[in-house]
Amino acid sequence: MKKDKKNINENKFISYDNLDKIGEIPLYYGFTPYQSPEIKKIDLDNSKNLLDGDFIDNPENEKTYLSLHVEEKIALLRKYSEENMQSFSQPVMMYFKEPFKGSLKNSSNTCARYCDLEILGNSKSIAEATLIQSARAILLEEGYENTFIEINSIGDKDSINRFTRDLTNYYRKNINEIHAECRQLLKKDPFELLSCQNEKCIKINSEAPKSMDFLSEPSRKHFQEVLEYLEALEIPYKINNNLIGNRKYCTETIFLVSNSDDDKKNKKQKILAIGTRYDGLSKKIGIKKEIQGVGISLLIKGNKPDLRKEVKKVKKPFASFVQLGFESKLLSLSIIERLRQVKIPLFLSLSKDRLGAQVSMLERQKIPYSIIMGKKEAVEKTAIVRNTDTHAQEIVSLDELCKYIKKLEK
Repeated sequence: MKKDKKNINENKFISYDNLDKIGEIPLYYGFTPYQSPEIKKIDLDNSKNLLDGDFIDNPENEKTYLSLHVEEKIALLRKYSEENMQSFSQPVMMYFKEPFKGSLKNSSNTCARYCDLEILGNSKSIAEATLIQSARAILLEEGYENTFIEINSIGDKDSINRFTRDLTNYYRKNINEIHAECRQLLKKDPFELLSCQNEKCIKINSEAPKSMDFLSEPSRKHFQEVLEYLEALEIPYKINNNLIGNRKYCTETIFLVSNSDDDKKNKKQKILAIGTRYDGLSKKIGIKKEIQGVGISLLIKGNKPDLRKEVKKVKKPFASFVQLGFESKLLSLSIIERLRQVKIPLFLSLSKDRLGAQVSMLERQKIPYSIIMGKKEAVEKTAIVRNTDTHAQEIVSLDELCKYIKKLEK
């Protein structure tokens, strides 16, 4: 009997490689730990024509640049294609505890690479929201209690082209008002002028065209949904029109996680994480099928060394989360976070909208319970908890959900 009991207990866990304690947090949001890819010569060759402007300007008045590391995105897309990851259940959500091997160094970037989160195969706004929420949970664990999001959208390819054309024309009309260095930059990249802190350029920049004014309707809707997620999660944010990134491969949303505890005297780190979407990059490096991608890099030094200790196994999901309608999806990440804090992992399919697609995935997983939320439940702040075998169900308020699931788990 003891042997049987041990086997039953063992079946409650999943073993992982490349996982540390901090990596358990994104696991609750659907990420899987992976070994960081090695950047090969072909990746560096493919990145050469994309490196100009591969930075995001620090919103402080200092000329500091944070590299987006396009060569890493290229290596990741190559891995996805070579390993036939498009045949996996989509999206593929990856946690990397180690920096990518062979990344190009950026001497002006003094931030340590802490970890990376990437989502491939998902074009929806829930991907950005999941990355931001996961990153903030990791940062909170590391002691960064007061953070906010700086965010912008440059839209899809058509949006970017319209914005670039109008921005260039605007600076040409005001060529006599900007200082000499920016006149030279205009020939190379008009986007670099937006971050200029020269006295002559500050006023010109304040009246320059804004990327969000040129968004296509799908891009406008995408960005609006990302902001709705932030508001539903009560995450403070501000729109930073100077977050542009590299228009050669960045698309849609660009975002920073910044430290609210900005103390220049104690030189507290201002920018804690940086993220961008890079839909369309796969086609530019010769991959026939377009692969949607969005990722975030945490740029901090770990304050708590114990959080980098290796973890070999974690609890299997005890319940699945089924959401129907955008209203319930808006609440999904806050529900996941509540359950994470009491160590209840869920099986998730947040990128799926149709009930049939979610149910078919659940049937393959054989998970004991489902937490179901539709529009009615979202409005009433409740959820349906259903037993997978018996189909018995009960309506539970969100305030009581953690306690209720904990009781079932016992």
